[in-house]
Amino acid sequence: MDKALRRSFPVFVLPTLAAFCIGFLVPFFMGLWLSFTEFTTVQNATFVGFKNYIAAFADPTFLSSFGFTALFAVTSLILINVIAFALAMALTRKFAGTNIFRTIFFMPNLIGGIVLGYIWQLIINGILAYFDVALAVSAKFGFWGLIVLVCWQQIGYMMIIYIAGLQMIPEEVKEAADIDGANGRKRLFGVTLPMMMPSITICTFLTITNGFKLFDQNLALTAGEPGRATEMLALNIFNTFYGRVGFEGVGQAKAVLFFILVVVIALIQLRITRTKEVQA
Repeated sequence: MDKALRRSFPVFVLPTLAAFCIGFLVPFFMGLWLSFTEFTTVQNATFVGFKNYIAAFADPTFLSSFGFTALFAVTSLILINVIAFALAMALTRKFAGTNIFRTIFFMPNLIGGIVLGYIWQLIINGILAYFDVALAVSAKFGFWGLIVLVCWQQIGYMMIIYIAGLQMIPEEVKEAADIDGANGRKRLFGVTLPMMMPSITICTFLTITNGFKLFDQNLALTAGEPGRATEMLALNIFNTFYGRVGFEGVGQAKAVLFFILVVVIALIQLRITRTKEVQA
């Protein structure tokens, strides 16, 4: 059996490996090279060194987009995980209709970001119309509009992960806490949260990376208005690359910096949360 698996191993691995190389590795290294060039197509690239990176850091819109994105990512990280965990705690209690509520809360995650953006744009602008304002009037409206949209979309998904984590806590651990006389608060912070750290690691990773990578919802809901004040990093890169003639290299340099930023933040987050995980 092992010999047969060894013989057939390349048949199954090579197509996937080829697809990975063609779809990820080749474009990644080509993009890295293009970030050091001036180009309009990949055939006419001219090497310019770190000129594009210097221009990216000198662009005030890029730095302001980073600040807006960081604030958004931190705010959405806290709200999504706190609310999702609270819902998971509520929906793991024994009462009728829990499966229905789980389905209802999860359904928004099935809707595409562009569609959600336009739907919530209509809803929020409809509400703000009663006060003679709109999303495009103030960056605060755009910021909280994005927060509401992303929370509505992602809370249900994170809730399912937390429910799975709660159901994996051994019953004997819960019984031991009850025997020791642990009240609700001590049980939460002394038993539930430490045992839930693998789920918290996953949900924190997903929410913080999604917060930094957000693009389609930002494009559909605010498009960066007013005056690019609600423009997040991904949208700023898009507008630089496709909206400014001769700035393709700068846009590519921003994309590389964006990739490094997300990877570093994700690795730091994983390092912090994994050190707090305990074995059941």
